Amino acid sequence: MIYFTSDLHFYHENIIKSVNRPFKNAEQMNDTLIKNWNNKVQPHDEIYILGDFTMKGYTFATEALCQLKGKKHLIKGNHDKFADSPHFEKSLFESISDYKQIDYMNTKFILFHYPILEWNHFFRGSIHLHGHQHNKPEYNLDNLKNGIRRYDVGIDANNMTPISADEIIAFFSAI
Repeated sequence: MIYFTSDLHFYHENIIKSVNRPFKNAEQMNDTLIKNWNNKVQPHDEIYILGDFTMKGYTFATEALCQLKGKKHLIKGNHDKFADSPHFEKSLFESISDYKQIDYMNTKFILFHYPILEWNHFFRGSIHLHGHQHNKPEYNLDNLKNGIRRYDVGIDANNMTPISADEIIAFFSAI
């Protein structure tokens, strides 16, 4: 299975208040995000993190990554400076990139941390996945209603949990 997520902001106390997350502190947030991830993602699954894993440095990134199941890929966001540190063990990720395209079940997914207005195969049924904005679920529903094949995979838009490629394909099958 392939999963996607974004904007976890592990160890980031201020994100709780700034985007109104339902946690009393970063420790509770971290524990919940790890539990939700590991309840869904299995060790053999691929998971693409579309940025902003943590802004707290490579030590904290390593600590969180080592607790998470799956084969992890990072699409760097604006807060992923840890990935450029010479001290960070890059082998914790299967790949690290700024942008990626993948094909799954005859669907092309365009992966980028930031939402864009048009993307490769825009008129041929591809789906653009992003994070960055900390949207609520209504954002994805509005895109669906307007025929826009763009989906925020961030945890704030997806009940604090990763979302599978199959779930996203099913979501857009109504178009």
